[in-house]
Amino acid sequence: MQELLSYSAVELGRLLRRGELSVREATEAALQVIDGGQSGNNAFITVTAEQALAQAERAQQRLLAGEGVGPLTGVPAAIKDNICTLGVKTTCASKIMGDFLPPYQATVMEKLEQAGAVSLGKLNMDEFAMGSTTETSFYGPTRNPWDLNRVPGGSSGGAAAAVANRECWYALGSDTGGSIRQPASYCGVTGMKPTYGAVSRYGLIAYASSLDQIGSLARTAEDCAAILDVIMGKDRRDGTSLDAPCGGLLAGLNPDLTGKTVGIPVDCFEDGLDPDVRARVLSVADVLKGRGAKVEEFRLPVMQYVVPTYYIIAAAEASSNLSRFDGVKYGWRAQGYEDLTDLYCKTRTEGFGSEVKRRILLGTFVLSSGYYDAFYRKALQVKHVIKSAFDDAFTKYDLILMPVAPTTAPKLGESLSDPLKMYLSDIYTVSVNLAGLPGLSMPCGFDRRGMPVGAQLIGPALGEQAILNAAYAYQQDTDYHKQAPAAAEGGETA
Repeated sequence: MQELLSYSAVELGRLLRRGELSVREATEAALQVIDGGQSGNNAFITVTAEQALAQAERAQQRLLAGEGVGPLTGVPAAIKDNICTLGVKTTCASKIMGDFLPPYQATVMEKLEQAGAVSLGKLNMDEFAMGSTTETSFYGPTRNPWDLNRVPGGSSGGAAAAVANRECWYALGSDTGGSIRQPASYCGVTGMKPTYGAVSRYGLIAYASSLDQIGSLARTAEDCAAILDVIMGKDRRDGTSLDAPCGGLLAGLNPDLTGKTVGIPVDCFEDGLDPDVRARVLSVADVLKGRGAKVEEFRLPVMQYVVPTYYIIAAAEASSNLSRFDGVKYGWRAQGYEDLTDLYCKTRTEGFGSEVKRRILLGTFVLSSGYYDAFYRKALQVKHVIKSAFDDAFTKYDLILMPVAPTTAPKLGESLSDPLKMYLSDIYTVSVNLAGLPGLSMPCGFDRRGMPVGAQLIGPALGEQAILNAAYAYQQDTDYHKQAPAAAEGGETA
């Protein structure tokens, strides 16, 4: 079973198409790891074993018939629990959602079904995607499979931990300010946040609508290309989705980087960056040079503005988006209320966790009449400046290389005790969301404690192919993406 679980999603898909194993065998292997609980990482909120086995049978029939078969047909996956799944509990890791059963499928789920995917269940996350550690979940924290005393990152920490621990072959997550890329970095997997609007957000329970984007977490850049080929595309139900060319990313992978120019923003490699992280990320440049790329350093001074700009905009949109959770229409409802106002107050007080309340309060404050111009409007203006700075950089460079996070995964409890420190840990990722750009995190080594380090590649809008090509080239010459924590190899994790 260990050998089966060590394959990438694309590799497993090839084996399934060749008939070397069945979809049921792959699905049962993953369910055995999840049900065994030997990892102790609490990556799943809901496991849909019966549904997964039924989907496995349908996928197997498609493979036998040779109809509607693609690279991921029959490959078991898992889904972050803020993506709506028809008739399957969707909680956003929050008490206030109760046992909410969506009456419809998210567009990405419809596309996965059309591709013959198998869904193993719903993954743990920071409550309403608000957090960088997956410790704010009502269902308890997820733990990093490389060290169970450390966080997996967030908010898609359950997705990253499940992929790293070989509990599924790939996962869908969402990225508002680094929520795919940062946990991918902490857990040593590959995570891709597409261009804003390239993947439909219909059925994604919103945190910050102008920043949220569904993306992929998997073993390799090749896997991410195959996943994006399935989920990208225009959706009439999402007014922000782009009517742009999509598909062909997997077929278009090319490790030859001759003529490509990679920019390294020196602003991102100065004080505050762990020396191990700095050394590992900069080593990526040497590998890319070996594949033909030209690497240059440059200045990107707008990086000093990205964290406050992001948290003002994200909190403001969260304050608006979460107003619908009031105990009236669906989800959990407080008991013993006197009137409607009291119902709202008690439900939201008891139903939301402390981090969600903090961001709602901040968002309500910056949207208030006395502070709207001073904070929210100014943040929107700075957001435009940040986007313009990146647009200017991409007139000179095909890609930008920078860290994903200032450090590797912190210990459990460290970030929650200092929320400001947690917010500052997003300094290298939130700019991508503010500018609406695609970004990818890929494993590039380990720090002195043996914890994974991720390097981030950023491209211009709709530059997914260039990013994936560079990551694919890097993974042809390194094996960090193939390494797994001891628990995934049948051993014990510290």
